[in-house]
Amino acid sequence: MVVGILLAAGAGQRFGGGKLLAEMANGQCIAEVACRALIPAVDRLIAVVRRGDEALAARLAACGAEICVAVDAQRGMGASLAAGVAQAPDGDGWLIALGDMPLVASTDSTRVADALRGGALIVVPVADGRRGHPVGFAPRFLPDLLALSGDAGARALLSKYSAEVVEIPVGDARRWCDVDTSDDLAVARALFKQS
Repeated sequence: MVVGILLAAGAGQRFGGGKLLAEMANGQCIAEVACRALIPAVDRLIAVVRRGDEALAARLAACGAEICVAVDAQRGMGASLAAGVAQAPDGDGWLIALGDMPLVASTDSTRVADALRGGALIVVPVADGRRGHPVGFAPRFLPDLLALSGDAGARALLSKYSAEVVEIPVGDARRWCDVDTSDDLAVARALFKQS
């Protein structure tokens, strides 16, 4: 059972707050689009949200995600990731995705998840010479994932266990456009209309 962990607990300070509820071209919010694209790739999906973010939690639950409230989300992405993994410690692997990346293709996420199912230990999609998202981790890394904190997320694990990383070629690095500012949102909306 590969478990998707959708990280949607950021404060969105550079955006001015509330970025994950910003609407895409189809009327769904950023996090909803990311959630709906991740669901086909995983057997279970957990969306990690901040305490008090009931509107976002309701929209993600309506998409089919289980909700995990990260009570210490202010400690950074690592803490939110650890909270999500802690809700499914018996998973056969975890697919870590970002709620502010609405353009990641379901097919790309499925390829990463399938590599985990096939026995890969850490899986990273690669396009145009750079690594992207989502990133997959096998059960062996449960203690490392539960110990994460700070803003770096799981990046340190990719360095620490670099020999275990399997890179999966995918089509287009533009799909990793993350929405941090209103300009990013305009770019994401334009790319979304093209897809």
